[in-house]
Amino acid sequence: MATVFQGLAVRTPFSPPNALDSNKSLLHPPRSLSVSGKAGLFIVRSEGRTNHVLRPRSRSDQFITTAVATKADSSSASTASKPGHELLLFEALREGLEEEMDRDPCVCVMGEDVGHYGGSYKVTKGLATKYGDLRVLDTPIAENSFTGMGIGAAMTGLRPIVEGMNMGFLLLAFNQISNNCGMLHYTSGGQFKIPIVIRGPGGVGRQLGAEHSQRLESYFQSIPGIQMVACSTPYNAKGLMKAAIRSDNPVILFEHVLLYNLKERIPDEEYICSLEEAEMVRPGEHVTILTYSRMRYHVMQAAKTLVNKGYDPEVIDIRSLKPFDLHTIGNSVKKTHRVLIVEECMRTGGIGASLTAAITENFHDYLDAPIVCLSSQDVPTPYAGTLEDWTVVQPAQIVTAVEQLCQ
Repeated sequence: MATVFQGLAVRTPFSPPNALDSNKSLLHPPRSLSVSGKAGLFIVRSEGRTNHVLRPRSRSDQFITTAVATKADSSSASTASKPGHELLLFEALREGLEEEMDRDPCVCVMGEDVGHYGGSYKVTKGLATKYGDLRVLDTPIAENSFTGMGIGAAMTGLRPIVEGMNMGFLLLAFNQISNNCGMLHYTSGGQFKIPIVIRGPGGVGRQLGAEHSQRLESYFQSIPGIQMVACSTPYNAKGLMKAAIRSDNPVILFEHVLLYNLKERIPDEEYICSLEEAEMVRPGEHVTILTYSRMRYHVMQAAKTLVNKGYDPEVIDIRSLKPFDLHTIGNSVKKTHRVLIVEECMRTGGIGASLTAAITENFHDYLDAPIVCLSSQDVPTPYAGTLEDWTVVQPAQIVTAVEQLCQ
């Protein structure tokens, strides 16, 4: 049983100044887009360079997308019984991107190998042929340069989508994302808006090593003026992509390398998802489990065991990492009076730490037990598969945590 407790810790709540209330007030409301003239882009071709992309492994069978029986999934994203078409998650991202490129000629894509190669995980496959090299721009291996170029393009009226081949590489563009992307609207006195989407694969994969297993949500959450969302299903991947492109705020969209091959039936008609709303995955009465991205599926696997043991967990995919949807979260806390946070982010300074602080500040009187947060170990992700599993929260740890919370 010792291994079960490796990732289990009760986080001591802390309250950074203006930790949560400032999130929404810093984001300016959408305004109409007015663009005149033609935007000029310089094309840097790199057909001759050698690709050194880490190709995704097919691991779609690692996750159970409908883990819990007993109670039906009441989520608005549950479309299994509705007419529509089936897509893998990366295909849903591409469909959302393509629909927005058809709708708005100001939408463009830039990044390493996003053009004729189709992106490291094929999210942009075929778009260069359809829209041309001006709207789907292959860039050199220089994250700081093409991220800065995308921010400049957004200032001039375009709506660029910047893809990081791996989210860890975007640390090279941290200055551009922080000092330019998040702040230019404010430092210019509102003269510029920055309608840019920064997206790409991240998270702990399968033996990709420490440098390719980064979880950058913990790095970017403190940047003022930026929204962050994390997709977890084909349905919300497409809906969040479309909403992020239409937003006048800079949005970082986090995708997980192990979720690209998830398949789901999504509606044929157009839809978008709110960038500031959580998703009720499974209603329950005994404990609120808050999670996002890949951990949604670990939680749902654990929920199957918990139901068989007589527990009734409420599972919420928070989706919006900044700002938090305190309305949905608060209503759940007032009902269950117990909170478990499950994340793949690091223990120190992660999303769970900020979420713990926000719940403590706003709903402390409704809690009957300390908030428990299960996070990844504070170590570089090992390459060895068995050690890699030790650093990430597993379903058995979630079951144990719920049992202890409900005692």
